[in-house]
Amino acid sequence: MAITLVTGAIKSGKSEFAEKLATGFKKLTYIALSDSRPDDLVWQEKIKLHKSRRPSNWDVIENDDLLCVFKNVSGPLLIDSIGGFVVKNINEDNNEWKKNLLLLNKCLIEYKSDIIIVGEQVGWGLVSEYKIGNIFTERIGEVLKDITLISSNNWLTINGKAIKLDDIYFDI
Repeated sequence: MAITLVTGAIKSGKSEFAEKLATGFKKLTYIALSDSRPDDLVWQEKIKLHKSRRPSNWDVIENDDLLCVFKNVSGPLLIDSIGGFVVKNINEDNNEWKKNLLLLNKCLIEYKSDIIIVGEQVGWGLVSEYKIGNIFTERIGEVLKDITLISSNNWLTINGKAIKLDDIYFDI
């Protein structure tokens, strides 16, 4: 069992790179971790683009409750993207958030097959003027840091290029 984390900013190529990594599996479950947002036309176009790239032999689960999904899947997974877990838990108080984060880590560690996780890098620029934006930034940072610690492959995508962080990092 190996966990691969692919992070990057918006439009960095992280989903495409994760999908390329996933083509090595004969069978895979793609977890589109988001609510459907049928009234958001921009979101619908993004979903349409992602769907157009998926091979027909991948099983697809479109769901915003990752902890629930783990109970019903087996085999290799591609989770796109872990920010959906943060959004699902955005209104939870810190105690409930920490509890759910621990549950996520437990699910990832105990899962019996390979997992590729796409994660959003945020916080490199402007600080949000909205409380909810700052909560998202803090929580996605926590999630990514935790997943990095249990991942055997950590990638950063930037400007359509992928950098294997495991080859160039220093612990801090």
